[in-house]
Amino acid sequence: MPLHLIWAEDEAGGIGQDGDLPWRQRTDLQRFKALTLGHAVVMGRRTWESLPFPLPGRENMVLTLDPSWRDEGAERTTLEEVKARSEAGETLFVIGGGEIYALMLPDASEVFRTVVHTTVEGADTHAPRLDAAEWSLESSERVAAQEGDQHDQTFERWAR
Repeated sequence: MPLHLIWAEDEAGGIGQDGDLPWRQRTDLQRFKALTLGHAVVMGRRTWESLPFPLPGRENMVLTLDPSWRDEGAERTTLEEVKARSEAGETLFVIGGGEIYALMLPDASEVFRTVVHTTVEGADTHAPRLDAAEWSLESSERVAAQEGDQHDQTFERWAR
């Protein structure tokens, strides 16, 4: 099933603070774009609202229980629709937030995780834990902070 999750977390699993990313990592954002461009991205409503604009070159899908939700640049979707598209062979990337990651993790085939080498004081959103009995680390690359990065980071790819 080509359902992928993609996130950046700190060394304690924190992925967000006050509705935003708690760091600026240009290199990670470039990786995110390279992986997701040309594919549908699935997110929760709060993640959608945190974006400055719809992600270009990607179909922006918002998971929400509110059947009346509408917003320009995104389409409302359901868990069933996401699973059906994934099972039909379409590659989709789940991009947040914490509740959506936890909801979609059981159906995912790959996780692209960036570990940002810092610990955010007061992180209020966390990534789900990857159970070593279910997931294996397929690749790992530590990357020193470059221009536009606040911290060193490690790019990981996990698979079932």
